[in-house]
Amino acid sequence: MADKQLIKVNGQITDSITQVNTKVLADAPAMALGNFYTALGLSLSNAGNNATSAQQNANIMAQAATVQGVNALGAIGSAVLGRTTEEIIEKG
Repeated sequence: MADKQLIKVNGQITDSITQVNTKVLADAPAMALGNFYTALGLSLSNAGNNATSAQQNANIMAQAATVQGVNALGAIGSAVLGRTTEEIIEKG
């Protein structure tokens, strides 16, 4: 007799447990989608940061190339001036 009383469970308790289990199952897709959107947002922000960094590095390289080009033009002028001065000294 005691065993039968232990096995019997109140119907309200089983309904409550069923509702909790149903809620957990119903929340799973929403939680998964929320996690997906979070990961997507983080990856897109990282992509934006990487693009900004790449643009900054490209601008630095372009500026360095411009400086080297200007230096090369200045060196050519100096070389021409040096040759002209050398020819003047040799003839003089």
